[in-house]
Amino acid sequence: MEWKKKKVLVFGTGISGIGAADLLEKVGAFPILYDENENLKEEDVRKKLPKDSKAEIVIGELKEEIIRTLDLVVLSPGVPTDLPIVNKIRDAGLKIWGEVELAYENAKGDVLAITGTNGKTTTTSLLGAIMKHHQEDVYIVGNIGTPYTEAALKMNDKTISVAEISSFQLETIEKFHPCVSAILNITPDHLNRHHTMEEYIRVKERITENQGPDDTCVLNYEDEVLREFGKNLKCRVLFFSSQRTLERGIYLKDGIIQYHDGTNTVTICNIKELKLLGVHNYENVMAAVGMALAYGIPLSEIQYAVKRFQAVEHRIEYVTEKNGVVYYNDSKGTNPDAAIKGIQAMDRPTLLIGGGYDKNSSYEEWIRAFDGKVRYLVLIGQTKEKIAEAARKCGFFDVIFAETLEEAVHICTEKANPGDAVLLSPACASWGMFPNYEVRGKMFKEIVNKL
Repeated sequence: MEWKKKKVLVFGTGISGIGAADLLEKVGAFPILYDENENLKEEDVRKKLPKDSKAEIVIGELKEEIIRTLDLVVLSPGVPTDLPIVNKIRDAGLKIWGEVELAYENAKGDVLAITGTNGKTTTTSLLGAIMKHHQEDVYIVGNIGTPYTEAALKMNDKTISVAEISSFQLETIEKFHPCVSAILNITPDHLNRHHTMEEYIRVKERITENQGPDDTCVLNYEDEVLREFGKNLKCRVLFFSSQRTLERGIYLKDGIIQYHDGTNTVTICNIKELKLLGVHNYENVMAAVGMALAYGIPLSEIQYAVKRFQAVEHRIEYVTEKNGVVYYNDSKGTNPDAAIKGIQAMDRPTLLIGGGYDKNSSYEEWIRAFDGKVRYLVLIGQTKEKIAEAARKCGFFDVIFAETLEEAVHICTEKANPGDAVLLSPACASWGMFPNYEVRGKMFKEIVNKL
């Protein structure tokens, strides 16, 4: 697209919106940063922008006369696509992109993109580590923390971008085209945004929308939705499995991750060589390895990077051991399925801290996954009553309420025996008590280290 003098509304003033506005100014467009929140102050938004920014800032009502002057609208991922004001913009005939589409339009090189309900960050980080071992010019972008828009203009034709892409970001793609994609799993999440499971699945599957016969999609064979989805794709499909041997694909067998190309079998690694814990992490490894193999990275380089990779912060992260009790931070377990992976990774009696913001999830399956490991469930946040009721229905009664995370940690510490684990794995979003799961996880670590 020719950007010179184009007027573009950037909806949202968070990290994604600021990145989008900055990119637009650099390519010669005129960005208007917009936020519906009337309590925001223009000077506070202005401070987030580069000092020489000439971006216009609009807060509160978006007037018709502004809409009529626009050439494009860029939505930040946190902005629902069915808001009345977004529908009004759509009805005006304006093109609506997300910041991923904006970045892709301005970026160069190859994109390898990962989505899924759980495991995205670990898989993206590992794939990024593999790619960085292969060459220097690699960017790890997207939902992982570095906005794609921030890196886009630094890229050249030989750049490799490894992108973590959320369902919110996939809602607003148009031409976004990864040469290798992966969908790790699909379980209920963000239904307060997508409303139905069918819509959530449809949006996740959009990551393959522009892929063709020369591209590859890596899929989890043990996810029934994805197994079926893989039958109808235009691109090549590479499955991975933690439960069975595949005729072609990557699988876990007798503690060994192996790849069978249809003719020969090669060993990737023994899981004892990994610095990651739990079957879900072995699945993440298989997905990253599959993507790297599909891209043509030599096996020896993949093996080297995989064996040296450390766990991602806030994802079943070892914190410390005190008085014989081991503390783990799984603050990124923001939905029941992710939290199930957290408790399944524990190999000792566990005192579990859960609860937070309600994303319309149900918690019975999580409770049933305790499988005799959980000695006490200590609950905080908006969902504590709802989770406690689910626990009672499942026959689990060792539930304690706490008002703060600090109180929850102290309760666990008092009740823990040497040889136990204390695990923060909330099964809920952090909102309401914390700005995000990173702040929640960092606070947990600070509290634990002060014990």
